[in-house]
Amino acid sequence: MGVGMMGLAIAVLLFLVWFSNSVYVIKEWERGVVLRLGRMLPEAKEAGLRLVFYPIDKLTRMSLRIETLDVPPQDVITRDNVSVKVNAVCYFRVVDANRALSQVQNYLYATSQLAQTTLRSLVGQFELDAILSEREKVNSRLQLILDQDTEPWGIKVTKVEVKQVDIPESMQRAIAKQAEAERERRAKIIHAEGEFEASAKLAQAAEILEKQPAAIQLRYLQTLTEIGVEKNTTIVFPLPVDIISQWIKSAGGNK
Repeated sequence: MGVGMMGLAIAVLLFLVWFSNSVYVIKEWERGVVLRLGRMLPEAKEAGLRLVFYPIDKLTRMSLRIETLDVPPQDVITRDNVSVKVNAVCYFRVVDANRALSQVQNYLYATSQLAQTTLRSLVGQFELDAILSEREKVNSRLQLILDQDTEPWGIKVTKVEVKQVDIPESMQRAIAKQAEAERERRAKIIHAEGEFEASAKLAQAAEILEKQPAAIQLRYLQTLTEIGVEKNTTIVFPLPVDIISQWIKSAGGNK
């Protein structure tokens, strides 16, 4: 009787051990990849309470949530031979749990190394001005290349962003001088355009005054009105220029 009870207790204990190693609770954002005698089942286990046959089956959980990968600063020589340091951030997720487990040993490490090498090689194809001003173009190229390379691993790269571009101090001074020279060039062009427009308006005014000589008298009166508003003691006596010209001609003829 005692031997039978002991055998039953051992059987119950073995069943509990087997049951605890055979029952898995898979979360909503996870998938369970099952290996049965070393062979991978074609379909991963969905979320919920799942039963596998231990020790024949072995289940590995794979997260489907977006992973954030911080790409450390990389020393890059741009297309115009400028040495810069560039870092980035990469967002990716597992879309095929079976391939992420079977095609690569450690998909996190592999994606990190691939992102670093791709960042160095791609940024080296751009000039410094393009890296600074066309950031969206660089980001889209990085995302496209990484997504194509990680697709066989069951990884989807959703977004890549270049965070910071560190350039040498001497190059910063050169860029500042270039920007200052560009602003001075624009200021001179704007000033020249203003002078050109003013001279054109003055030429039009001269043509009108030439056709209508009486208009100059109206200008005299308007000037006197503007001076009189300020209540000063200045006395202005308008003298037509034509009279002065006649005096000068008369004086020259007498000589």
